[in-house]
Amino acid sequence: MMTIMLTTKKKQAIIKKHQIHDKDTGSKVVQVGVLSETIDKLADHLKKHKKDNHSRRGLIKMVADRRSHLKALEKSNPKQHAVALKIVKQ
Repeated sequence: MMTIMLTTKKKQAIIKKHQIHDKDTGSKVVQVGVLSETIDKLADHLKKHKKDNHSRRGLIKMVADRRSHLKALEKSNPKQHAVALKIVKQ
């Protein structure tokens, strides 16, 4: 059985890759990175399981959440917004 959620080690690796400073675990850039990885994984799941509407709803919520983080970054910090856009486009 495939798990859709990220493992703790994978999530920690993503956080370490995108963090701004050593103690940063929840900045908008980090959250965009984690959400992007989860969205990619969930999209692959939904390609195989087309009728899984519960997971599809979760995917839509995650995409909306990521979009709101990107909008907030665009207003507050354009440099970090550019970094976050690169994460999304990977």
